[in-house]
Amino acid sequence: MATPRAGRTQLRVGRLLKAHGLKGALKVELYTDDPDRRFTPGASFTLQVPEASKWHGKSVTVREFKWMNGHPVVFLEGVEDRTEAETLVRAILWIDQDQDEPAEPDAWYDHQLVGLDVVRDGAVVGTVARVDHFPAQDLLIVKAGEREVMVPFVAAIVPEVDVDGGRVVVTPPAGLFEDLPEDAPASEDDGAEPAGDADRED
Repeated sequence: MATPRAGRTQLRVGRLLKAHGLKGALKVELYTDDPDRRFTPGASFTLQVPEASKWHGKSVTVREFKWMNGHPVVFLEGVEDRTEAETLVRAILWIDQDQDEPAEPDAWYDHQLVGLDVVRDGAVVGTVARVDHFPAQDLLIVKAGEREVMVPFVAAIVPEVDVDGGRVVVTPPAGLFEDLPEDAPASEDDGAEPAGDADRED
């Protein structure tokens, strides 16, 4: 993923699901509550794709956005047919966003989460070391003692995020933290502030 410009951060707004029709359209899984604003013609997105993809390191520009049979569909400049559209399937779309722009509900910038205490059953079991973004879901990487634990960032497992209070509450499935002592010390954040945002899935 491209590095955002100084003074800005990046917001994940969608994932391209599948080609739609024969004219280059793609169905979109939305990660934004305001798609009509995010997907206006001329809007540019940084692509998160595998390094082997021909789109790695590139951006795309919206030509048209519409709803078809209840599904959001986007047309991108330079993508004129189904074959080309299929090369973009599973790509994640990011936009540059001003730091002072209001946040969307249940969406946090990575740097807001890094360093927060992770609380289970009222006890601190670690701290958020970073957030890893994947097409299926985001993962909180929790530093707990000498271990790193991957916690799916979904509402069923992370029911509460309290940035002002400096903590996230987790209700992990059996086995995720079981090898850790109940009072596992929280490690200090290394100071890194990954660019991006995390959306907790309901």
